[in-house]
Amino acid sequence: MAAVAEKLTGGIDHVGLTVLDLETTKRFFCDCLGWAVVGGNPNYPAAFVSDGHVVLTLWQVQNPDECARFDRKSNLGLHHIAIKVLNMTDLQALFDRVAAWPGVKVEFAPELMSKPGGIRIEFACNPKKG
Repeated sequence: MAAVAEKLTGGIDHVGLTVLDLETTKRFFCDCLGWAVVGGNPNYPAAFVSDGHVVLTLWQVQNPDECARFDRKSNLGLHHIAIKVLNMTDLQALFDRVAAWPGVKVEFAPELMSKPGGIRIEFACNPKKG
């Protein structure tokens, strides 16, 4: 039996997402979800947004008209990101807000985690864990 290696990591520092429209995506995270801009790089361009627990780096794709679109069945890389919601009441309120946000397409309404959906952003709430 192989020895267990000493853990040298401490969790996810941030997740980088390449986006079609940086300003629109930044407004979604900040204005719809209530996150804050915690930094950025106008030369890249990129914005760093956070909910106080996790940081997302939003990178503007260079050629929006020529980029490969999201396809969870054909492309390697990020399948989706799951963002924790603390309770079912907040999950329903967040769903209502996100579903009404301009340009957002909701694939699945809140459902039990035992039936996961293939969505790009997933809001997860486990009532047993709080």
